[in-house]
Amino acid sequence: MKKRNYLSDIEDRSGNAFSVIADFEGNEEQLMDIEVDEVLPVLPLRNMVLFPGVFMPVSVGRKSSLKLVREAEKKNTYIAVVCQKTAETEAPLFEDLHTIGTVAKIVRVLEMPDQTTTVILQGSKRMELKEIIATAPYLKGRVTTLNEELPDKKDKEFHALVEACKDLTVRYIKSSDMFPQDSSFAIKNISNPMFLVDFICTNLPLKKDEKIELLRIDSLRARTYRLLEILNREVQLAEIKESIQMRAREDIDQQQREYFLQQQIKTIQDELGGGGQEQEIEEMRKKAETIKWNEEVKATFLKEVDKLERTHPQSPDYSVQLNYLQTMLSLPWGIYTTDNLNLTNAEKTLNKDHYGLEKVKERILEHLAVLKLKGDMKSPIICLYGPPGVGKTSLGRSIAAALKRKYIRMSLGGVHDEAEIRGHRKTYIGAMPGRIIKSLIKAGSSNPVFILDEIDKVSADRQGDPSSALLEVLDPEQNTTFHDNFLDVDFDLSKVMFIATANNLNTIPGPLLDRMELIEVSGYITEEKIEIARRHLVPKELEANGMKKSDIKIPKNTLEAIIENYTRESGVRELEKKIGKVLRKSARQYATDGYFLKTEIKPGDLYEFLGAPEYTRDKYQGNEYAGVVTGLAWTAVGGEILFVETSLSRGKGGRLTLTGNLGDVMKESAMLALEYIKAHASLLDLDEDIFDNWNIHVHVPEGAIPKDGPSAGITMATSLASALTQRKVKANLAMTGEITLRGKVLPVGGIKEKILAAKRAGIKEIILSDENRKNIDEIQEIYLKGLTFHYVKDVKEVFAIALTDEKVADAIDLSVKKEKKEE
Repeated sequence: MKKRNYLSDIEDRSGNAFSVIADFEGNEEQLMDIEVDEVLPVLPLRNMVLFPGVFMPVSVGRKSSLKLVREAEKKNTYIAVVCQKTAETEAPLFEDLHTIGTVAKIVRVLEMPDQTTTVILQGSKRMELKEIIATAPYLKGRVTTLNEELPDKKDKEFHALVEACKDLTVRYIKSSDMFPQDSSFAIKNISNPMFLVDFICTNLPLKKDEKIELLRIDSLRARTYRLLEILNREVQLAEIKESIQMRAREDIDQQQREYFLQQQIKTIQDELGGGGQEQEIEEMRKKAETIKWNEEVKATFLKEVDKLERTHPQSPDYSVQLNYLQTMLSLPWGIYTTDNLNLTNAEKTLNKDHYGLEKVKERILEHLAVLKLKGDMKSPIICLYGPPGVGKTSLGRSIAAALKRKYIRMSLGGVHDEAEIRGHRKTYIGAMPGRIIKSLIKAGSSNPVFILDEIDKVSADRQGDPSSALLEVLDPEQNTTFHDNFLDVDFDLSKVMFIATANNLNTIPGPLLDRMELIEVSGYITEEKIEIARRHLVPKELEANGMKKSDIKIPKNTLEAIIENYTRESGVRELEKKIGKVLRKSARQYATDGYFLKTEIKPGDLYEFLGAPEYTRDKYQGNEYAGVVTGLAWTAVGGEILFVETSLSRGKGGRLTLTGNLGDVMKESAMLALEYIKAHASLLDLDEDIFDNWNIHVHVPEGAIPKDGPSAGITMATSLASALTQRKVKANLAMTGEITLRGKVLPVGGIKEKILAAKRAGIKEIILSDENRKNIDEIQEIYLKGLTFHYVKDVKEVFAIALTDEKVADAIDLSVKKEKKEE
């Protein structure tokens, strides 16, 4: 075969993956038989290892290396070529270099078009670097050449080894896309065994440390054996990859393409000893070490991590399992915020945010005081109940601010699925924890102030009863081990301060109600509403409408006019809307004219801003008519006065007619009252025959509004007594109380709201059951000012107080005996 020199090819394509052999028919003894100085210039390479007999293009960038190359080319001297241990080292010393390298000669220095310098090196003989003796202007080192143990040229086993290496290399090139198409041609045309082995060692993309290991082996036979082992591994990996590619090409669609890519990644990760999945799992384990959880929870977590590790990433179970573990890690296990136990500061914060609400503030301060003394305690479960708009929900935010705790609000209005509270079992696709656990993750602490808003609006259906699930949450004895179906381990809720809000306690199940400490947040009197508006609502609405405090002023008498004529509520929500409406009208005037037409809103201006008055005060209507009595009623928006009217008409049978959209209980109260009067006719000096000759009609005005409850019992009895006796009822008097058939007066609820309604209507005296005395004692003096209370035990006492001896004008003559005598 004719000798071929590929040097011209290197000049044309020095960036190729393959270096070349200078002379395929060269004599290895001639290559090895060279005289080398003991001290040689040292050229350090990054991630490249040169073997004897191989040409290799090297890009040179360091100034010291450029100087070395140019001098060595000029003097035609040998250099020592070694590989750095770390590619990033810019100025390597002896300890930064591998000691095994190759003596080489510089064949050509090429100035490339991209302004870089490429050097063509020809390896000659292996050597060992003993020490570095100079670092300037370039590295110089003391070297010792190493002899090559060559096998006998007639050694058939060695030749078979070389042929096996050649075949494996050709297979590797064909199954890999890293080499040019003509690369296998160069392999097939190298006949010298030593050059072939070193050529493969230089050009195959092996790890640097493996190449150094191969170069260190003195025996060419042993080097060839080791090369064969490495080639077998690389060929198997390449063929696995090619096999995956072939399978993925069959009827490939989008889903198959994604699967193919995942398989490729997995194969590569397996060969490299791990990947993204393993890294993510390892990060989870590290994070778990920092979390304060008990042994049971920790064991559960580690067990689930092991399960994730065994699950294939493409499996649907993988995402479910990963979501579960991420939820566990996200929970604030053992993380608590430090409570601010400064009682003075807490009281100041509560008073600043809310006017009134003394009972609630007192309870929170009591809790803080005990916490300060004891250091640790279970948080109370408080239920704030009262009409809408009185500040129950916003009070929770103030409590959180006073305690310096995180604040969470969870609306329970319309919740009818138990899983909303307890979560779904994680075996279901799309499962998630309940809203309690999700809220704690959001809060980031295990002792927030947790508002359960509208707890009376929870409803049950075929998917379960959420109120039953709340029993565990709101029981201080049980919530230390709250069990969420998704989490499936116990979580401690005992440090959470739960505050529930409700408008109506009647719709809350008894067992749930029993677990909470009830605090009534009653309605506000007009004076309180004025203060709330002045301190909170007006500044809030000014800011919301882009105005300054000095732009518009709403004095107290205007606020009172808005409250009395444009709102009818226990709270202040509607009042806030009306104030906002006034300010929006003012903003429009400013936007139109460039200035505020009225900087102070007076009561007389309200017609312009709010239109005609929407409400008139429930006024006491006097006592000029027999049978008209003022009662007190409770509604969801506060207390109201109501009138009970009784009229008589001549007839036979003594029929009782009830009108006014009355409920069953109220109808029964009317019948009870009539039966009591019939049984005690002598008490009122009534002729017993009157009931057979007069029909009785009892009416409660505003028939469009449903009315029910026992509170109007004594009111109806007094109305009937007044009509049947034609006696006047005491002026400016109202009453509330339930009656029994034997005339006993029973206590009723909603006393504070009823008192506020009486004050609004101008009532001066109120008749109550003696058992309601305790309710009056709990009410602040400001609410009771100007009222006189009469506490009664029996209807007789009611009649004695309410009925005067004076007959009404145009009194009807009900005397039955007189009519009989005339006949």
